[in-house]
Amino acid sequence: MHRRALIGLPALAALVCSAFGVSPAFSQTGDIRIAHIYSKTGPLEAYGKQTQTGFMMGLEYATGGTMAVNGRKIVVLEKDDQGKPDLGKSLLASAYSDDKADLAVGPTSSGVALALLPVAEEYKKILIVEPAVADSITGDKWNKYIFRTGRNSSQDAISNAVALDKPGVTIATLAQDYAFGRDGVKAFKDALKNAKLVHEEYLPTSTTDFTAGAQRLIDKLKDQPGRKVIFVIWAGAGNPFKIADLDLKRYNIEIATGGNILPAMAAYKNFPGMEGATYYYFGIPKNPVNEALVAQHYKQFKAPPDFFTAGGFSSAMAVVTALKKTNGETSTNKLIKAMEGMSFDTPKGKMTFRAEDHQALQSMYHFKIKADPAFAWGVPELVREIKPEEMNVPIRNKR
Repeated sequence: MHRRALIGLPALAALVCSAFGVSPAFSQTGDIRIAHIYSKTGPLEAYGKQTQTGFMMGLEYATGGTMAVNGRKIVVLEKDDQGKPDLGKSLLASAYSDDKADLAVGPTSSGVALALLPVAEEYKKILIVEPAVADSITGDKWNKYIFRTGRNSSQDAISNAVALDKPGVTIATLAQDYAFGRDGVKAFKDALKNAKLVHEEYLPTSTTDFTAGAQRLIDKLKDQPGRKVIFVIWAGAGNPFKIADLDLKRYNIEIATGGNILPAMAAYKNFPGMEGATYYYFGIPKNPVNEALVAQHYKQFKAPPDFFTAGGFSSAMAVVTALKKTNGETSTNKLIKAMEGMSFDTPKGKMTFRAEDHQALQSMYHFKIKADPAFAWGVPELVREIKPEEMNVPIRNKR
C-alpha cells in the first residue's frame, strides 16, 4: 500500500502562490525581524550602547511588555558596525537578504549611515535612522526608504542659533572634520541671522591636542568687538573644552555647545551660565513616556537615562506605532504609507515624520548650565522649549 505524501497547507499555499507570482498572506504571521545596526564597539561605543538600551526599553514599553504586535513576536538582530562604513554596509545587506529582516534601525555614526542609505534602497526595505545626525541623510543622499527619529544637524543648529544668534555676537566654530561636523557647521551658519561667523575650525576626529586649533580660533576672535563665542560641535572621544585652559577669559571669549551625554557634560560644570540647546536631558520633558523611561532606567541601572537612550526609545515607539497602524504587516509599501506624516509619542513628547523627507520634527530645549554639587555634570536648566513649528527646518532632499 503506497502512502500518499500529504502537503501541509502552508506549503500548498506557497506552491499555488508562487505559480501565480503572489506572496502568501500568512508570510505576515511569522516573527517581525528588526536589524539594529549600531556601534557596539568603536569610537562611538558609548552612544551605541545607550541607543540599544533605549531601543529595547522602548519596544517593551510600546508593546505593553508583550514584545509582539498583532500576535507577531518582535525579534531584534543586533549587528556591530564598529563605526566602519564598509562593515555597516555589508551587515545591513546581509540582514535584509540572509536574516530576512523586515526593517532596520541605526546606525550611530553619520559616516556609516551614509553608506547604509543605498542598501535600503537596493533591498527596498525601511531603515529608521537613529541617532546619526548629518543633514545629508534626509537631504541630498536620502531615498524614500529612509526615516529618521534622531534629530538632524539643522535641528541642532537652528535651536542653538536661537540661544546664540543676537546682534553684536561674533562666533567661530570648532568641529570634527567629517559629515557630522561639516553638516553641523553648515546648518548652524544657515540658521544665523544676526550674529557674525568669522572662522570655521575643523579638526580630525582623533584629536587630543587642541592647542593649534584653539590658537587659530583665538586669533580670529580676540580683536572682535562685543560678545565673542566659540561654538563647539563634537562627538565621541577627545575633550575640546580643554581649549578653555588657553586663557580664553583674557580675551572675553566664551564657549558654547549643544547638549551631550552625561559623562561629556562633566566638562560643562566648569562653565556655569553657558547657553546652548539640547535634544534631551532626562529632567526636562514632562510627559508620561519620559516618566516611564526615567523610572525604568533608574530601576535597571540605578542611574538616569541619557541623551541616546531617549533616542533609542523614540525609534522603538515609531516602529511599534507604525506596526500597529498596519496591524502587524511588514510590507514596505504599507509601512511607508503608515509612517509618512505619522505622529508618535516619545520621551520628548510628540514627534511627526514629515511626509516630504521623513525627518522627525520634534522639540529642542534651550538651556543654561548650572553647577549643582549634587550632580557630576553641568545641569542644563531649561530656558524654554523650542517647538517644532518654531524651527522651520529646511527640506534638503530636492524631492
